[in-house]
Amino acid sequence: MSRPAERTATYEDLCQVPDHLLAQIIHGQLITLPRPAPKHARASSMVGGKLVPAYDEGRGGPGGWWILDEPELHLGLHVLVPDLAGWRRERLPALPDTSYFDLAPDWVCEVLSPSTARMDRADKLPIYAAHGVGHAWLIDPDAQTLEVFALVDGRWRLECVHQKDDEVRAPPFEALGFGLGALWG
Repeated sequence: MSRPAERTATYEDLCQVPDHLLAQIIHGQLITLPRPAPKHARASSMVGGKLVPAYDEGRGGPGGWWILDEPELHLGLHVLVPDLAGWRRERLPALPDTSYFDLAPDWVCEVLSPSTARMDRADKLPIYAAHGVGHAWLIDPDAQTLEVFALVDGRWRLECVHQKDDEVRAPPFEALGFGLGALWG
């Protein structure tokens, strides 16, 4: 007996999700999640706090980037919301007037939680690769690790893993060093 075809989620479906939930469309399926837990939010906020002055504002660093919290990305049929993303200003000279981005970022950062780790790794990373995102960071607050990936020939290559309170200088932000321990609180 054949199963009825599942309906592909639309952007209108996503817009109907209550504000207290984070909504994404991955492989045609509407995915909703609660807002991040404090440990997750701290790690994301701290990474942004380290990168924005040097890379977005150009204070004490090279500048030349837009670094944003939870931007909505429209990548083909997918609507993804990474914890952080960055675009080189040479590729994105001005922020769009829309509420979303249809230009893939140059860098994404996902903060893993028990409820999102599989999706972030198995679903979102391949989509980011297919759309040419050059760098991805995966932060695991429970394991206290930062995995740094670079896109090489369309595939993710693990560049390095930092842990506990290591000093981090990681692509594409090697000009800035920061202690990883600040992320854990």
